[in-house]
Amino acid sequence: MQANSMKAISLESSICLRCLSRLSKSTRVPRFSQASTRSSSTVTGALFTRNYFFANKPALYPPSHQRIILPSTDPTQQEVPPATTAIGDHGKALSVQPTISEAAPSNNAHNDLSQSGSIHRRRRKRLKDDQSASVASIDVIPPDASSRLSTISTTLPASSLRRLFSLYLSLSKPRLSFLIVLTTAAAYSLYPVPAVLLPQATTSPSLSTLTLVFLTSGTALCSASANALNMIMEPEHDAKMSRTRNRPIVRGYIGRKGALVFATAAGIVGVGSLYYGVNPTVSFLGGLNIFLYAGIYTPMKRLSVLNTWVGAVVGGIPPLMGWAAAAGQTATGSGGWQELLFKEESIGGWLLATFLYAWQFPHFNALSWTIRDEYKFAGYRMLAWVNPRMNGRVAFRYALMSFPICGALWWFGITDQGFLLTSSVVNAWIVREAWKFWRKDGYKGSARGLFWAGVWHLPVVMVLAMAHKKGLWEGIWQRLNGETQEDMCAEEDEVDALQDQPQGALRPIVSAIT
Repeated sequence: MQANSMKAISLESSICLRCLSRLSKSTRVPRFSQASTRSSSTVTGALFTRNYFFANKPALYPPSHQRIILPSTDPTQQEVPPATTAIGDHGKALSVQPTISEAAPSNNAHNDLSQSGSIHRRRRKRLKDDQSASVASIDVIPPDASSRLSTISTTLPASSLRRLFSLYLSLSKPRLSFLIVLTTAAAYSLYPVPAVLLPQATTSPSLSTLTLVFLTSGTALCSASANALNMIMEPEHDAKMSRTRNRPIVRGYIGRKGALVFATAAGIVGVGSLYYGVNPTVSFLGGLNIFLYAGIYTPMKRLSVLNTWVGAVVGGIPPLMGWAAAAGQTATGSGGWQELLFKEESIGGWLLATFLYAWQFPHFNALSWTIRDEYKFAGYRMLAWVNPRMNGRVAFRYALMSFPICGALWWFGITDQGFLLTSSVVNAWIVREAWKFWRKDGYKGSARGLFWAGVWHLPVVMVLAMAHKKGLWEGIWQRLNGETQEDMCAEEDEVDALQDQPQGALRPIVSAIT
C-alpha cells in the first residue's frame, strides 16, 4: 500500500494536470483488484516519465516547496497551496502534492490552462512583431557593386570568360566609376562653346566626339586602376566589414599579383589615352587622381579622420578633367594648363569640382554611420564613430552648399534660369535629409534616407545642368521656327550698326518708321 502511494505521488509530480486527470479516470479498477492496480500503475509509470514532459516542466511545475500560481488573465490569480503532510501506512509521514480538485474546481483549471496557452501564443506573437519592427528600423545599406559581382561570378563556369570578366570588372568598383565618368562627361558637355564654333555656324561638330570617347574611356580606366590598387592594399581589413567581405581579393578569387597587373595596365592605358587622345593637362589630372586615391587617401583612412576631405578632393578632380578637355579644343594659345584651368572661362569647371567635393560629405557620412562599428573594428578612423555629432554637422553643412553652387552656375552663364528652379527642388531634398540626419544623430532611418538621397542627387543635378545649358533651348526654338544662323547674324549686325550711329542720325530713321 505504501509503495502504491509513493508511485502515485511520483506520478502526480511528473505529469501535467490535464493528463493526470485523464489518467486517473482511465486507470480506475475495481476496489478488490489489487493485481490490476499494480500492473496499471507500473505501465503508467513507464510511459509517463519526467523526461517526456520535461519541456512543460519549467512553466507548470516549479519546485514543491514553492507556491504554484496558475497563469491567468484574471487579476485575481488562483493559487495552489503548498504540499501537505499525510500519514501513510505504518504511521510514516508522506509529502502529498495537492491535486487540482483541492486547489480549484476542474473546469476552472481547464480554463486557466487554456488562458495560459493563449497568453503564451500572444506573447510569442508580440515578441515576433517587436523583433520584425526592430529589424525593419535598422539602416541597412546594400553591399557594394564589387561584392555583388564577385558573388555572381561564383555561379559561372570556372574557366569561362564571363567569370573572368566579372571578377576583373569588380576590381574597378563599377558603380563608383560610372559616377566619375558621368561627372566628367557632364563637365565636357557644359563647356560654353564660342559662337564661331556653334553647330549653326560651322559644318563640323562644336566639340569632337572622338575626344569625348578618349576622355570617358581614359577616365574609366584611371578610376579602375585606383580602385584596384585600393583593394590590393586592404584585403585583410575588407574582410572585417559586411559590405566588402565578398570582394574578389578577400575571397581569393583573384590573387594580389593578378590584381596588380590589372591595375598597372589600366593605369598606363588610361593615362596614355588621355594624353594622346585629349591633352597633357587632362592626362596629368588622371594620373594625379590615381596617386591621391591609392597613395594618400587609402593609407590615411587608418590614421586620421581627415581622410574624408582628401577623398573629396579626389572626387572633385574628374569635372576639371572634362572641362579642361573641352577647353583644349577651343584654346587660342598654347593650350597649356594655365590656359585650360585658370582663365576666366574656367570658372565653370571649378564650380562643378566644388559641387562634387561638397556632395561627397553627406553621402559618405551617411554611409559610414550605418557601419560605424565595422569601421571601428577594422581600424578605419571615420567621423561616424570618432565624433558622431560632428559627422552629422559636416553632412548638413556641405549639403547646404549645393544651393549657392547651383546659383553660381547660372550667375556665370553656364546654365539658364530654369536650372535655379529644378536644382533647388533636388537640393532641398538632400538638405532636408541631411538636417534629419544631424538632428536625429543618424537614428530612425535618417541615415538610410540621406544615403539614398545622395545616390540620386548627384546624377539628377548633372542631368538637369546639361538639360539647362545656356543657349540650348534658344537654339532648339530657333530651329523649330526655321530661323537660320545667317538671319540671326544679319539682325545682330543691324542692331550693332544702329548702336554705333550718333543719336542725331537716328531721328530720320525713327520718324520714317513712325
